[in-house]
Amino acid sequence: MTAVVVCGVDGSPAALDAVRWAARDAARRGADLRLVHACGDLDVDGEPLPGAAQLRAAVRAQGRIWLTAAVRVAEAAAPDVVIDSVLDGAGPVPALLRYADGAVSVVLGGRGLGGVDGMLAGSVALAIVAHAATPVVVVRGGIPDDGPVVVGVDGSVAGSAAIRFAAGHAVRCGAPLVALHAWTELTVGAGVLTADPDRIVEQCRRMLDDQLTACRREHPGLQVEARVIRERPPGALLTAAGAARLVVVGSRGRFGHPGMLLGSTSQALVTHAPCPVAVVRPPED
Repeated sequence: MTAVVVCGVDGSPAALDAVRWAARDAARRGADLRLVHACGDLDVDGEPLPGAAQLRAAVRAQGRIWLTAAVRVAEAAAPDVVIDSVLDGAGPVPALLRYADGAVSVVLGGRGLGGVDGMLAGSVALAIVAHAATPVVVVRGGIPDDGPVVVGVDGSVAGSAAIRFAAGHAVRCGAPLVALHAWTELTVGAGVLTADPDRIVEQCRRMLDDQLTACRREHPGLQVEARVIRERPPGALLTAAGAARLVVVGSRGRFGHPGMLLGSTSQALVTHAPCPVAVVRPPED
């Protein structure tokens, strides 16, 4: 079965950036591309709104126009990719979660058509990142053609899944991989205030090397740089994102409790990063 990359379409400029990113990623993967526009429901408590039939027809017609434009953008970005488009009558979140099932990734714009000036991340993007089992890429700040793939590493299961995703993308792009572990006294744990910072850095480097062992074995030609930085993880990753083509993080870190859908670091990046962000959930979730 051919792999499928799913991309949400809503007529916004951010969504068209997402379409370009998704089309190129599908081409690198040898995958198909599915463009999805969800019209939403015009009924309230099961009862159709007055004039709902005419409004539904107009909404669907506009949706088809947006999908046609998105297909053209995808064809220009990746002429050899097989593209199909879907007009779905459900709301954006349930529709995209349904199509995400079995896809290799879901790609979304950082802010939808309904976003107001100053809005940093769309509600649909945040909901899909929080609930999708498959990796979600939120395309922010355009589509950089150079720079490394940066991945946040913290020793968690989600962090390991993020490394695998980031390494695969780096190999497909011919880009280097930067594996970054950021620490402060709060992230390392109790007793650290009396510990030797040099010893903490050594322990962090050892953890980082252990986490990267499988990646280096699987991708022997991949250039990997390991960084240990004494800073809070969101700030360190946002700084690194300034020169990156993609930042990859796990859905929640070591200190995320069961039931937490999205960690503070992943939420900060989806909201503020100057480049595309991938959030990866481990299979156990």
